[in-house]
Amino acid sequence: MAVPLPAALPAPIEIVVTGYGLDAARGDAAYDVVSIDRERLNGTASGRLEDVLRDVAGFAQFRRSDARSAHPTSQGATLRGLGGNASSRALLVLDGVPQSDPFGGYVTYSAYDPERLGNVRVTRGGGSGAFGPGALAGTIELSSANASQLAPIWANAGYGSRDSQEANLGVSGRMGGGYAFLSGSFARGDGFIPIVESQRGPVDMPARYQQYSVSGRVVIPAGPDTEIQASGLGFNDTRTRGVPFTPNRSTGADASLRVVGKGRFGWEALAYVQTRSFSSGFASVNDTRSTATATLDQYEVPATGFGGRIELRPPVSDAIQLRLGADTRVTSGRTQELFQFVTGAPTRIRKAGGRNETVGAFAEASVDLADALRLTGGGRIDRWWIKDGFLRETQNSSGAVLTNTRYADRSGWRPTGRAGLAWHPGDAVTVRSAAYLGWRLPTLNELYRPFRAGADATAAEAGLKPERLRGVDAGVDFRPLPGFRASATVFLNRLEDAIGNITVARGPGTFPQVGFVSAAGTFRKRGNIDAIDSKGVELDGSARFGAWMLSASYAYTDAEVKTAGAAIALDGLQPAQTARHQGSATLAWAPAGGPSLAATMRYVGPQYEDDQNSVRLKDATTLDLVGRLPLGKSITVEARAENVTNALVMAGISGGSLVERATPRTLWISFRYGN
Repeated sequence: MAVPLPAALPAPIEIVVTGYGLDAARGDAAYDVVSIDRERLNGTASGRLEDVLRDVAGFAQFRRSDARSAHPTSQGATLRGLGGNASSRALLVLDGVPQSDPFGGYVTYSAYDPERLGNVRVTRGGGSGAFGPGALAGTIELSSANASQLAPIWANAGYGSRDSQEANLGVSGRMGGGYAFLSGSFARGDGFIPIVESQRGPVDMPARYQQYSVSGRVVIPAGPDTEIQASGLGFNDTRTRGVPFTPNRSTGADASLRVVGKGRFGWEALAYVQTRSFSSGFASVNDTRSTATATLDQYEVPATGFGGRIELRPPVSDAIQLRLGADTRVTSGRTQELFQFVTGAPTRIRKAGGRNETVGAFAEASVDLADALRLTGGGRIDRWWIKDGFLRETQNSSGAVLTNTRYADRSGWRPTGRAGLAWHPGDAVTVRSAAYLGWRLPTLNELYRPFRAGADATAAEAGLKPERLRGVDAGVDFRPLPGFRASATVFLNRLEDAIGNITVARGPGTFPQVGFVSAAGTFRKRGNIDAIDSKGVELDGSARFGAWMLSASYAYTDAEVKTAGAAIALDGLQPAQTARHQGSATLAWAPAGGPSLAATMRYVGPQYEDDQNSVRLKDATTLDLVGRLPLGKSITVEARAENVTNALVMAGISGGSLVERATPRTLWISFRYGN
């Protein structure tokens, strides 16, 4: 007996994994967002993430130097002139996980090989509640590369000036309907002497560095609309600061698990854990720079961070998108230091640290009132705790306790939010406007750790209040043709209770927490400044014409300190390390399958080294060049030049006149396979 067959078999369900989280929210059209694609991530002369981020108008670190020569604790991230502090005022996340150091709030940029990233998305302006608190100046989202962006095998090996070497190797492949990759990167160099040539002495030496990281990621489907993403990252970063007794080392390991549901009811759940360890030595140098003396040995700073996040996007209607979520983050750590050296030996031991916790919930809705108008708004509420703070100092020889302070636990609530609109008067134009509130909890480093930088010393303040930001912006995006984009934004921000290093007195003298400060040094103390007002303009644009590509950005920022009382001397001054003008432009020629050339010019305007605006860093213009020549289907030879004109980029001035520079001219030749 014949069995009738169905007219057609059901089509197999196609499962597509992306490796990303939920799609960008519809309401983001109202905010000032800049994206950096993978092509640009792998197209800079330095090959470093912090250099790529300088494409974004208004992005800045506390110092102008990069992760090869800067002290790691000076490498926070900020936007819109809200600097003046080495801790990050922009929230940087990798696949949804906050990346600032749990103790110090800075970012270890050497851990993030751009070869492993798929894109970067920068939202300028605070109040983004979806990733947790800390997005005062904005949010920087790093996303790992996915299967379509990774070659099965990729490798790069390069050699550069001052015996610099770099290499990375990665493998990727499909597995179980998903994909995985494993990648390692390495960089080292003899380094350059940070102090400018005219001021060097016998004690000055090159600032060597050695850095490596390993990253792995697995993305697998758990259903037609659900995927599981597991990620791991480990890194080691060792540098010196150009004089004896100043090595520093950062190590860390991260692990995260994210599950994403991308059906009609979108949802996302994330959990992560981070471990960090840091050590650093400090020294003083005599006036003739012939002798260096150890002043502090920060021999271990263990820290941990862990947390989680959940977001739900229940279906409401085609015209409404609703986001609901909650998150938590816990950071703990302590500094352990040998200090007050006498005849080369430490006489005291200091331990200081504590624990910070936040728990928050957020809700945000976007509504399309018409084809041309979208409104968005949302808020979050956070509960915060500052706990277990302590400062303990003992005599090294006898163990006698000299200081044993336990700080009272504190807690509070912080409501924040944002709202905006996007209007499309035509297909090529978007007019947007937004208002927002943001906040940031002081880091454990700011609360509890006194520190020295050269002859200068800064005391901690355990009573610091959280920072709070209010801001508005308005802008227009113009996209008249495929490959052409231009945008302009004006903004006005007010950062209240801004945490800064406030000058108290000049040396010589003996001061609380830090001890003796010489005549060449300044004593400062961390404190809350009444406010920093920042207003300005940001311009961004890009255009493609066949094989040619031009991109440019410019930021004008007028930032002023507003304060009274004991810090009245700072009123009306410019925040430390904040440039008024900043610009970047890249011109590239890249015909399909052929050789390519690219030139990047960057400008940073004058800025002040200190809160009193008494020491000025000069402006600087640099030019980078990149040339690539394919040698076959998968092999490319690459020549790169950083700061080809060898311009002096002042990274810092200490002792009133001693100039430290950022990266001088650096030439590279490298070979690439598979990317």
